[in-house]
Amino acid sequence: MHTATAPFTLHYWKQRDKGAKRQYGWQGTSEEFGDIKVTNQYQSHHESLTTEVRGGSIPTATFESRGIHTAAMSRPSLNRSTLRVGDAHVYMTRNRLGVTHRGRSLILKYGGDKYQLTAINRRAYVLRREADDEDPGVIVTVRETGLGSRKKFTITIAKRAVGADIALAALFAGVDRATLTRRGAVRAGISRVFRLSMEAQY
Repeated sequence: MHTATAPFTLHYWKQRDKGAKRQYGWQGTSEEFGDIKVTNQYQSHHESLTTEVRGGSIPTATFESRGIHTAAMSRPSLNRSTLRVGDAHVYMTRNRLGVTHRGRSLILKYGGDKYQLTAINRRAYVLRREADDEDPGVIVTVRETGLGSRKKFTITIAKRAVGADIALAALFAGVDRATLTRRGAVRAGISRVFRLSMEAQY
């Protein structure tokens, strides 16, 4: 069901329970879609990273990156990744050589719908679901503010949204989106090489 959706904010949370994997992420409440929680897990000596979003009236979505490069990251990246919404696989593609932010967008195909995830800048992005003969589409803008435990994501929705729109938009708050910009891709590459070389010394 398509619903007019009010803006809402996801705030930082962290879990440190003994005997359990340390988790962190962002959570908040949408008037229309209920409680929403994005979860990342801290892992050591791993070759995979996963982010999950669940809650309220949205489908559960997971984003996983695999490979040695994840050992130098705290969030899954767009490289060598898999995205699922519920039990459905979401096809993803992007132009790594794109010059503009739009040209480097991540294209998603899910349930007959086509989405485009585009960086506005390093701390903001927009998710667009394309219009079709029966639906005008939707635009979801996500802006990150604050640092550390004060970091939060404000989500604003233009037009009418469905649960999958909200799940996908919130999910990418927990994903490393650096490669959606040319500068970010360069910084991310340098950072990974440095961190991997440091770990190799131990």
